[in-house]
Amino acid sequence: MSVKTRKPRAGTADSKIKTINLALQGGGAHGAFAWGVLDRLIEDGRIAFEGISATSAGAMNAAVLAYGWTQGGRDGARESLANFWRAVSEAGSRYSPYRAMPWAAHLGDFSLDHSPGYFLMDMATRLFSPYQLNPWNFNPLRDVLERHVDFAAMREHSAIKLFLAATNVETCKVRIFQCSDITADAVLASACLPFMFQAVEIDGEFYWDGGYVGNPAIYPLIYHCDSRDVVIVHLNPIVRRGCPRTAAEILNRLNEVSFNSSLMREMRAIAFVTSLIERGKLSQDEAKQMLIHSIRADEEMVHHGVSSKLNSDWTFLTHLRDKGRAHADRWLASHFGDIGQRSSVDIRGEFL
Repeated sequence: MSVKTRKPRAGTADSKIKTINLALQGGGAHGAFAWGVLDRLIEDGRIAFEGISATSAGAMNAAVLAYGWTQGGRDGARESLANFWRAVSEAGSRYSPYRAMPWAAHLGDFSLDHSPGYFLMDMATRLFSPYQLNPWNFNPLRDVLERHVDFAAMREHSAIKLFLAATNVETCKVRIFQCSDITADAVLASACLPFMFQAVEIDGEFYWDGGYVGNPAIYPLIYHCDSRDVVIVHLNPIVRRGCPRTAAEILNRLNEVSFNSSLMREMRAIAFVTSLIERGKLSQDEAKQMLIHSIRADEEMVHHGVSSKLNSDWTFLTHLRDKGRAHADRWLASHFGDIGQRSSVDIRGEFL
């Protein structure tokens, strides 16, 4: 894929670069959709990023993007993301036990639900913990991350503010890792699914996937960034029509509900503060009125069950990337003018 950046049209109102914040959800391999969104936003040339709040796969996208941008600007960020996802696919083909039946990844919905390999591993994780199944705590993503991000260099300087969420196992509290303390362990903590990986220990504390308490957390962008615009890149469908009836359907929907719940709560709080400001009950000197934007593809993501979040097949990843680029392209065409002016999503209608 070419990483040539489109230049904004000189002499037009649209040529002005606007600065936004990003909020990236987690979702395993579905993070390739966010890769496509990010690739298109960077390519457009009219948008810069002040801060990124992210969780799980979103945390990986955020770290890779920030490092690539710091080292090589827009083209460096796009190239870093492309190289990272290629490496994820290659690592998956070497190590993943879910690849026992490779043909299953090429089914119409890219699901692995019908793979004997997936079925056996799913049953094993319900009976045995990762401390029993993986006593050496091997995680191929560690090597991929450390090959694509120089974390020591990024702690010294990052062109983009990072806020990566993880769940403290013992306290239920969210831990937000910022640029000065981001390591490979911090990113892996943000993406630590407790049935698959041992909790990540950092400074004597144990962490699981940040999606349980912040997917992603919006409040760091409110408190630590000047830009009022937040573009949320969704991976987990909010709307899925019909009542789930099979065990697989119920578990899949529970996964979506749980990984959307923290975001829904924060959106309600933002809607409440916005209402107070609009009614003159609260001044903007006392609270910041956030402008919320949303790039989501529920109509696409409802076709991909929870098992496909483990599918690292390159055909699947690039399929999601292309979908992400297309949705970002439509969002830019419809809502670039809203940046800095108004929310482009009906917060009450979508989240309340």
